[in-house]
Amino acid sequence: MDVGITLPGFGTDPVAHARHAEGLGLESVWHGDHLVPVTPFLDATLVLAAVAAATDRIKLGFGVMVLPLRPVAWAAKQVATLQHLSGERVLLGVGSGGEAHGEAAWRAVDVPFAERGRRTDAALAVLPDLVRGRAARVHGADVALSPGAVMPPVLVGGGGRAALRRAARFGDHWYPAFVPSRAVSTGVARLRELAQEHGRPVCGVTVGVGVALGDVPPAAVEHRIRSMTDYGLTEEQAREVLVTGSVERARDHFGRLAQAGADRVVAMPFTEDRFRQAELVARATVGT
Repeated sequence: MDVGITLPGFGTDPVAHARHAEGLGLESVWHGDHLVPVTPFLDATLVLAAVAAATDRIKLGFGVMVLPLRPVAWAAKQVATLQHLSGERVLLGVGSGGEAHGEAAWRAVDVPFAERGRRTDAALAVLPDLVRGRAARVHGADVALSPGAVMPPVLVGGGGRAALRRAARFGDHWYPAFVPSRAVSTGVARLRELAQEHGRPVCGVTVGVGVALGDVPPAAVEHRIRSMTDYGLTEEQAREVLVTGSVERARDHFGRLAQAGADRVVAMPFTEDRFRQAELVARATVGT
C-alpha cells in the first residue's frame, strides 16, 4: 500500500513539510482546494508548483481540485503545466464540492451551486484531451491547448453513490475520506459492477484518514470529532474513522483498509506537530 500525507493549509512552510515527507519515504503529499474555506488555505496549484521545484521523487496530489469552480480549460492548463514542472508527478484528485463550505465560493465565481455535479461530469469528459493538447469541444468550440502533457491519474473524491458512479466512469481511483473499512469493501464491490457497465477497468482506491498519533491532548481529538460532524458524520462515526494513539494502532487501521481493497492511504494530521506526525505515519507504513 502507498501512503501519503496532507500538507498544512496555511501557517507553516509547505515546502519544508514536503521535503520532510520525501525524506521519510512517503509516496505523496496532498493539498486541499478551497476558494472560500472554513480555515485559511493557500491555493493548491501554487503550493504544489512550489513543492515540485523543491523535491525530486514524491508525488503531488490535489486533495481534491474542485473542478466546477474553474473553467475547465484553465484547470487543464494548470494540470498540464504542473506535470511539466514536476516531471509528471501529479495525482489529480477531483471533486464536485460539498455543502460543508457553503455557497459563498460558488457565488464568487458565478457558478450555480446546484449545477456542480453536472459541471464536474462535463469537465471530466473533456479534461484528458485538453491536458494532452488534443482538440476538445468546450462551450461549442474546438479548443487545443499547448504544450500538452501526460494526463495524470484521476482520483474522484467523495463517498456517496454519485462519486462511485463518477469514479467508475472517469476515474483511475475512487477517493473517499473518513470511511470505515466496511464502507471501502462495499464501495469496491459496487465499483466492479459499475466498471462492467461502462466497459472500463475497476478503479483503484485511495482513502483519506484523519490521524493524530502519539501523545495527543484529548481536547484536540474532541475538537476534531466535533468539526467532522459538519461533514455529515455522527460523533460515533467520527470516533470510528479517526486514528489516534500508537503507531501499531495506525498500522492495524491501514492494514484493514488494505484488506478491504484500498491501494493508498492519505494521512490527514489535525494537530500542530505535523513533522512528528509525518514521522509516526512513516513508521506505521511498515508492513502495510
